[in-house]
Amino acid sequence: MDAQNTPTNLLDRFNNWLQESITIKLLSIGFLLLMLLIPLSWIDDLIQERQFRSEEVVMDITSKWSGRQTISGPIVVLPYKYREVVKEKGEEPRIVEHIRHAFFSPNDLNITGKVEPQVLHRGIYDAAVYESTLTVNAKWKKEDAIALKINGEVLWNEAYMIFGISDLRGISDNPVIMNGDQKLASEPSNDLGVDYGSGSLKGLVAKLNWADYSNFDVPISLQLKFKGSRGLDFVPLGKTTNVSLEGPWANPSFNGEFLPDSRTITEQGFQSQWNVLHYNRPFAQAWLGSRDLSGYDFGVDLLIPVEQYQKSMRTSKYGHLVILLSFISLFLVEISQKIKIHPFQYILTGAALIIYYTMLLSFSEQIGYNAAYLISSLSTVGLLTLYSRTFLKPAKLVVLFSSLLTIFYSFIFVIIIQQDFSLLIGSIGLFIVIGAMMYLTRKINWYKNATVG
Repeated sequence: MDAQNTPTNLLDRFNNWLQESITIKLLSIGFLLLMLLIPLSWIDDLIQERQFRSEEVVMDITSKWSGRQTISGPIVVLPYKYREVVKEKGEEPRIVEHIRHAFFSPNDLNITGKVEPQVLHRGIYDAAVYESTLTVNAKWKKEDAIALKINGEVLWNEAYMIFGISDLRGISDNPVIMNGDQKLASEPSNDLGVDYGSGSLKGLVAKLNWADYSNFDVPISLQLKFKGSRGLDFVPLGKTTNVSLEGPWANPSFNGEFLPDSRTITEQGFQSQWNVLHYNRPFAQAWLGSRDLSGYDFGVDLLIPVEQYQKSMRTSKYGHLVILLSFISLFLVEISQKIKIHPFQYILTGAALIIYYTMLLSFSEQIGYNAAYLISSLSTVGLLTLYSRTFLKPAKLVVLFSSLLTIFYSFIFVIIIQQDFSLLIGSIGLFIVIGAMMYLTRKINWYKNATVG
């Protein structure tokens, strides 16, 4: 052999070894899989960005209409004079007078109402808003008020009622407040003297002009028309709180600390009934000073579901699995059928499998998740089937590859829609896949250039 030709022959032998080595092939495929994790992470970021954008647009739409409404009250407030003896160093004791407040929630609180939802649109985004009319009837017992034993002079002529509504902009008509047969005038207030979460309770104030404790036996009623968005909540302030709510919304979601005692949901709308006792909540019927009333709301959500983002995110989590199974399928075909597949062809195949998720996201925003999944899956399987014909010459191998892709996407779809059994189905499915691979590779001699024994 000519010495000048030896390096060339060695180089050819080295190149041939790189092309034929199973180890090098596996390392190449593993490297490609690692590189494809980068665009897959971009897909997850894109889905989150689109979901945040959706929430921002919905919040912007609803903020111009009126926010989510929480109804609290009514509550009777009695101002009283509290006197205390103050003695400072070097001075004579003196009496200091303060104005404090006693709060009384109803013994019986009954609320009936109806919500009239509508959907506002901005581009591809929708927001649920509503108009509502509530009738509130509340009764107190003077015995409960006397039992508080206010230590001071009650200023009966300054007694007033407060009624909480979280977004005053939503009030669409003058409230009608009755104390027995007497109509009361009301004013809005951003501070009702009661804590609600991180801020003060907002709502309506109406002066009562009471004379003594006997006025506690006179019921108070209220008619309120208002607007809101996303949902409507109530605070169970009554010793017995009954709320009846209905509306033409076919997909309500009941939330909070208490679910309805009865509910009826049809395609025409819903009807719901709550009955909450004072045993079920942590605050008393009467108290002195401020009191936090948050944390025990209940009500109904009228949100328009945007499940396409959650489902798209869950689907993208299986992107690594689909790419891995697809590459393994091609690799097994390559070594068993003696067909050479170039790394660039693996790259294009992986790129198509990744673009699938952007198609799924974009289509799901327009036509919903299920239809988008069908279109994206058929498009991707069709594209890869046509492309595989360029390097999988036997037609049966092309059919096999496209069938495997169809099975993969069908399997992922079943996992996504079966949320409660997704882990069980996924585990069984992967177990079957591993078993099938063991069976199909049982005759491959991995130490003899992958020849079939």
